[in-house]
Amino acid sequence: MAGLETTGSNPDVGLLYDINGLAATAPDWVDRVVLFAGEYGLILALVLLTLWTWWRVRRTACREEAAGAVAAVVWAPLAAGIALLVNIPIRGFVGRPRPAEQHRGVEELLAGRTDFSFVSDHATLAMALAVGLFIAHRRAGLAGIALAALLGFSRVYLGVHYPTDVIGGLALGTAVALLLSPLASALLTPLTKLIARSATVGRLVWSPKGTRDEAVSVEDEPGQEQAQGRERQQEDGVRQESGAVGVSRRRDRDLAA
Repeated sequence: MAGLETTGSNPDVGLLYDINGLAATAPDWVDRVVLFAGEYGLILALVLLTLWTWWRVRRTACREEAAGAVAAVVWAPLAAGIALLVNIPIRGFVGRPRPAEQHRGVEELLAGRTDFSFVSDHATLAMALAVGLFIAHRRAGLAGIALAALLGFSRVYLGVHYPTDVIGGLALGTAVALLLSPLASALLTPLTKLIARSATVGRLVWSPKGTRDEAVSVEDEPGQEQAQGRERQQEDGVRQESGAVGVSRRRDRDLAA
């Protein structure tokens, strides 16, 4: 199945020439920026977005909600790893050569790629991460999906993938992240809930704004606040009684005088 798209009249190949052709007219610095972004930069941005999402979701006031969201964040990189493993037999079965091996005029800015082209590992990894983040945090997920789309475009611009390689990678990453998410949540959420209750590593899962120890004590001991209120009432009563005694003593001194 090596010859999926080999003719210039095919829309897939035509779009490849259109996008990759931009590299021929773009300044050298643009090519260098796209090269760095497409190979490392956008993946690094997704990793940083994942860390930011973890930091954000653990700050929620509800411990149960934080545990579920952190479990979804943990699932995002796991989904990316599983999607890459699933892609290994797909690449071997399809056996599609790189575009520059089959088409003249393709400017391959990232040389040395000798493995198969379908589907794109970069697009698969990026989209699995993005969809996993979307489950945990909608805005972070949308930002991740935009980064994954840019990454896919850059791979075609660099001449190392066909557009359908990227589309296949985006679809594979989405499918793995979504279809296995219920199972991952069932396995990871009890673990994150257990960690959240820990006095030593609980902040990895739940660290609401303010003092976490105070939040834990109020949630775990609902009667403590009432006890503190009773103590304050008793203290107020003692102060009132002391004040009354002081007034009585002054009155007695005035009468004696």
